[in-house]
Amino acid sequence: MKILMLSSTFPYPPTRGGTQVRTFNLLKYLSQRHSITLITQRDATVTEAEIAGLENCVDRLVVFERPADVGTSAGIFKKLQRFSSFLQQGTPPSVLNRYSIEMQEWIDNVVQAGKYDVITCEHSVNEIYVRPHFQKQLKTVVNIHSSLYGSCHNQLATGISENRLRDKINLPLLRRYEQSYCSKFSALVVTTEEDKIQLREFNPHSEITVIPNGVDLVSFPYRTFDPGGHRLIFIGAMDNLANIDAVCFFSQEVLPEIQKHYPDTTFEIVGGNPAPEVLALKKQPGITVTGRVASMVEYLHKSTVCIVPMRTGFGIKNKTLEAMAAGVPIVASDRGLEGLAVDGAGTPLRAMRANAPADYVTAISQLFDSPQLRHDLSHAGRELVETQFTWDIAGQHYEQVCCG
Repeated sequence: MKILMLSSTFPYPPTRGGTQVRTFNLLKYLSQRHSITLITQRDATVTEAEIAGLENCVDRLVVFERPADVGTSAGIFKKLQRFSSFLQQGTPPSVLNRYSIEMQEWIDNVVQAGKYDVITCEHSVNEIYVRPHFQKQLKTVVNIHSSLYGSCHNQLATGISENRLRDKINLPLLRRYEQSYCSKFSALVVTTEEDKIQLREFNPHSEITVIPNGVDLVSFPYRTFDPGGHRLIFIGAMDNLANIDAVCFFSQEVLPEIQKHYPDTTFEIVGGNPAPEVLALKKQPGITVTGRVASMVEYLHKSTVCIVPMRTGFGIKNKTLEAMAAGVPIVASDRGLEGLAVDGAGTPLRAMRANAPADYVTAISQLFDSPQLRHDLSHAGRELVETQFTWDIAGQHYEQVCCG
């Protein structure tokens, strides 16, 4: 099949965030048996070496410059224009601010010329490039990494919204938006059953397939020994709102309590682009903020426990799967464990669940004190990833949706 994949996020190297990881690994799988053209955007951080690396993974790579207007008076005017358009036409500013007219013209021309069998949008932000009439000419697929409506609703419900008034205005508009754009697609792909239920409510007649994220087991090998000690770790892009909230919550409300019982406890926050409020956490005893690192798995292997204290953010968390693959015991919230069977009747214990500060203190203390419990969670977590959450498994399902 000739597949045209759209990703306004440059998906290489696949280490910068969940969107890049999912997009890259799915295109890598599909490229084994199909002809892939990837159309994407670059910003100032994308290097020529990275473009060359991505070119090796597809049959054709088409790169456009990402529109940039933030920080200028023209940018502020365009923001107002985008919000006005959101109110009137239903497309969110987060989608419009990446929109490229040149990219649209390129896509329109190749679709009209009948050069492709399938067009996929890797993340719903790319839906803007798919015209309603495309369905008559080729199969249209949208890979929805997470529901915008669901994420906004959750941020309001948990009180971590950056701008409550804005999000309250946006919420019904996002509902209308998700109902509208989904109708343009032959098939919808989501990462969790929760997102499927959410989108099914909006689009009862749509074909919706759940395809969870996966892990590259070569990049995240199982660790060869348990380091013991009292080292906690969090991994993820540290300019992401949900991750910022998670580490601030844990550092302020949980870590001091743990350090009362285990004074030598350290907490490493590992991930690129740490926001100012994350960098400020370095002032607390035992906290290290690394920024971007060459090898995430090296930091995981040195850690006693990986925490995933998410309070918002939808979808299966790559960070949870990657830590499990590496053999690191997990303590995580319901959000951090979304889409994963890790406990309950008939399920082997694969992670410790915690939501309130006291829950985290109890679970982490148990793991600090019990090498056997760490061993059991380590093996059970790795087994779960190997049998259910590899990119080969996800790729097979995605190929069925796109080419079946």
